[in-house]
Amino acid sequence: MRALLQRVSEASVVISNQPVAAIAHGFLILIGIEAEDGKDDLEWLAKKITQLSTFSDNEDKMNLDIKDVNGEIIVVSQFTLHAKTKKGNRPSYIKAARPEVAIPLYEDFKKQLSQTLGKEIQSGEFGADMKVSLTNDGPVTIFIDSKNKE
Repeated sequence: MRALLQRVSEASVVISNQPVAAIAHGFLILIGIEAEDGKDDLEWLAKKITQLSTFSDNEDKMNLDIKDVNGEIIVVSQFTLHAKTKKGNRPSYIKAARPEVAIPLYEDFKKQLSQTLGKEIQSGEFGADMKVSLTNDGPVTIFIDSKNKE
């Protein structure tokens, strides 16, 4: 499972010209699921994300996690995080999980993240054509891969 985590001062998701998610302060998380991912990956990732010290304290040092700042989260499915670009100019998505595998894991990840955070999270819609807007705060952008634990 791969996550691209962006600390934001605002973020939103629009589908078919209708807003479906909006936050003022927290994380926009793009999540890519591969065929080999399972419950251990989503549990590890949810815990890691909620414990990362990526928000500034009173001394302007990144010592606070999202719970410390009462931040919010939007999760957006993003199979292109598994793009392979080694051959040719057209990315291959062979490692990305098929919808029948990815959708249940995506839904379980959102539930796990909500439980770990202790509040509801917002999300896009799996497989939808979404317009995602954000103001990256910092900028702070972190890539996490549950297979490499980094």
